[in-house]
Amino acid sequence: MALLSKKDANLILDPLADNNPITIQVLGICSALAITAELKASVVMALSVLFVLGAGNVVISLLRNVIPSKIRIIVQLVVVATLVIIVDQVLKAFAYELSKTLSVFVGLIITNCIIMGRFEAFALGNGPWKSFLDGIGNALGYGVILVIIGFFRELLGSGTLFGFPVLGDPVTKTGLYALGYENNGFMIIPPAALIVVGIVIWVQRSRNRTLIEEA
Repeated sequence: MALLSKKDANLILDPLADNNPITIQVLGICSALAITAELKASVVMALSVLFVLGAGNVVISLLRNVIPSKIRIIVQLVVVATLVIIVDQVLKAFAYELSKTLSVFVGLIITNCIIMGRFEAFALGNGPWKSFLDGIGNALGYGVILVIIGFFRELLGSGTLFGFPVLGDPVTKTGLYALGYENNGFMIIPPAALIVVGIVIWVQRSRNRTLIEEA
């Protein structure tokens, strides 16, 4: 017997492509523009949202029948704020320099539209298991786009990946730099992220005629 039914699998797979939070729903754009100049920061932010959204969806689902409707937003904010504080403290304990790079953007996970949107649209109306899968799927969809953007921005803007030189040494002119290659400084500023997101959206829609017709 399969671990996941087709419907359960779709909760994870749909946000990776045809219902991606960033490229289709246009949510979470701020962090995609702000912290993707480095691949490491992109990966850590993606993992942080994965933990917060996966765990948060489960907690909200478990509480859905006891949360008074009038204060549900407050309860959701308390839940996500608690999870974000855990993430922030773990980063400061084990990756302090990276936590400084991410700075306020970890805290801003609290107001990430993807998280609050999934709480409202899914966790409040479904059981813990389905809510967990929905949270993981949407977080992965968000994370995939962050990693793609971070990969190209760091590679083309700095010639590195995870801080390690992969195109050669620009100082001693080795690798591609010996052939006259120069890093594109434009790629490490926020507008470049918007351009990369636009290219990803174009590629995605060009491969799926349903998305083109809906647009």
